[in-house]
Amino acid sequence: MSRRRISAVVTALALSAAVPVLVPTSSASAATCSSYPSWMAGRAYVTGDIVRYTDGKAYIAEHDNPGYDPVISTWFWKPYNCESGNGTPVGNFVVSEAQFNQMFPNRNGFYTYSGLTAALNAYPGFANTGGDETKKQEAAAFLANVSHETGGLVHVVEQNTANYPHYCDWSQWYGCPAGQAAYYGRGPIQLSWNFNYKAAGDALGIDLLNNPSLVQTDASVAWKTGLWYWNTQSGPGSMTPHNAMVNGAGFGQTIRSINGSLECDGRNPAQVQSRVTTYQQFTQILGVSAGANLYC
Repeated sequence: MSRRRISAVVTALALSAAVPVLVPTSSASAATCSSYPSWMAGRAYVTGDIVRYTDGKAYIAEHDNPGYDPVISTWFWKPYNCESGNGTPVGNFVVSEAQFNQMFPNRNGFYTYSGLTAALNAYPGFANTGGDETKKQEAAAFLANVSHETGGLVHVVEQNTANYPHYCDWSQWYGCPAGQAAYYGRGPIQLSWNFNYKAAGDALGIDLLNNPSLVQTDASVAWKTGLWYWNTQSGPGSMTPHNAMVNGAGFGQTIRSINGSLECDGRNPAQVQSRVTTYQQFTQILGVSAGANLYC
């Protein structure tokens, strides 16, 4: 796991080894809408659950709920495009569930494929801009950086608990209402600091300043914070990672935007190489070239 900068402040994420939760390949990749269970009012559902509604269509739970109606409670449910059984990606995402599992064979059970696909509606341009090659390169670039930041989607929270009290900037007018030690690294980009939780929450319409724990308990929210950073934040770079990929700047500029102040320009070539190697592996899985300008 790298030591990285998020937004304007350098944050230290010293992660130790964690025991991964092995996740079997889901049968959803070979399912049709009719194969999902029928929705039942009053039955508890968790993020990522997929049900077949009375209209014959499928819906995926974006948030835990006690059985709300999918066509009424649209914050809790989103329409789900069922796969035909031939391995095509869900919801037009260029990475299939089988490919996702191939990329992350030891991932923590928290980081579900359904949680990722449920989060995509927050940033519809992600991996959906330009030609097929560009879309797949962006998806591979995002997942490669996420893999590096989380040890292969193993870590949900920052492992060095001694850092937890350091991420509260009391100079912000809103302070740290969840507590001095509540804004430690969580999720696929290890979101940290009270101001980043507020900015991400404001952008996503979720009160993460008061409820930062949602990033470690709700898979869709966690993935949305990763997509928020990817699509809207330049960090120590000069462009967002999304723009770097869709405008041809190359994978190296995504590294600069995520952790350039600590890795790029020869500061830590081993960490840069680790990201590049993972990106190359993921583009190979998706059947596209890695493109130019891989290093920063």
